[in-house]
Amino acid sequence: MLNSLNLADIRSFVLIAQLGSFTKAAQALDVSRSHVSRQISNLENQMSVTLLIRTTRTLKLTDAGKRFYLQCEQALNGIEQAVLGAVDDVEKVQGEIRINCVGGYLGEDVIGQIACDFMQEYPQTQIHLDFSSHRVDLLEEDFDIAFRMGQLDDSGFIARKLMTVEMSTLASPDYLKVMGRPSHPKQLISHQCLTGSVKRWGYQHKATHSELEVVIKGHLQCKNGRVLVKGALNHQGIIRVPKLYCLKQIKTGQLVEVFDEWHIPSVAFSAIYHKDRYQPKRLRAFIDFVVARFASGVV
Repeated sequence: MLNSLNLADIRSFVLIAQLGSFTKAAQALDVSRSHVSRQISNLENQMSVTLLIRTTRTLKLTDAGKRFYLQCEQALNGIEQAVLGAVDDVEKVQGEIRINCVGGYLGEDVIGQIACDFMQEYPQTQIHLDFSSHRVDLLEEDFDIAFRMGQLDDSGFIARKLMTVEMSTLASPDYLKVMGRPSHPKQLISHQCLTGSVKRWGYQHKATHSELEVVIKGHLQCKNGRVLVKGALNHQGIIRVPKLYCLKQIKTGQLVEVFDEWHIPSVAFSAIYHKDRYQPKRLRAFIDFVVARFASGVV
């Protein structure tokens, strides 16, 4: 039976199971939906097993399909890593590195500069730098490394802490003069707030260490920290951003801390990459380059 099975058909089946859709799998493979459908029918006929139950509304793996998917996914990952290991030039740092990163100052200025410096040192490398703010799936979206603030929830990845980021709740003196200065985070609900991707703002009381979260509806919503800072400078509302995004504006008094008794716990800024995935030399070199740059005080 093994000789009659097509590896491409198995790859399509695994992709359908991962994405939950024939259409999405076809788009990812750059083929027609009918082609993918024929691949699955051929695979099921060769195996004499029903792997997927398909209706006009739902797509569900059978029990046999679930077992087949789990083993094939692991096997295909192994093949991919074997191929990467075979074709990677062990003598040279070369090829493309796909990076996802938060935007704003940390992404656009710090990581952007590091990427340029890395390519200067290793001219045979190419960088694809993406500032999408959603929580990307490194495997599914084919990124080699991501830079994120906060805790890592997925044990399948390694988070290499690069620095601690101090967070601040800020507004312009003119805004607070007109709208009043809140004394408790719950009062933010009645204020104009400017939000990025984080809508739940967590706080800790400086004296009692009690914690609370406030769900914020943004008066202005943008996943770029520079825009949020600009909005606050134009007296549009209250922002929650890394303090290093606007040190100059804080020093000159253009932006001020909103709360005296409450603060936002600091968060880690980390490089996140695959735990068990083969790392080509270019990626190992880039990780070491980034770690060394942060250790030298790049920020």
